[in-house]
Amino acid sequence: MKGHSLVLAKAAVFLASDESRYMVGSELLVDGGVRNLATA
Repeated sequence: MKGHSLVLAKAAVFLASDESRYMVGSELLVDGGVRNLATA
């Protein structure tokens, strides 16, 4: 899937950053937008 590695990398960088400091008990959906295509 094109761009799949980029999506995973962005999620990893976000989780390693201070921006994710207050994410407690949350789910981060990393599927490259596949879920949006399936529900359309």
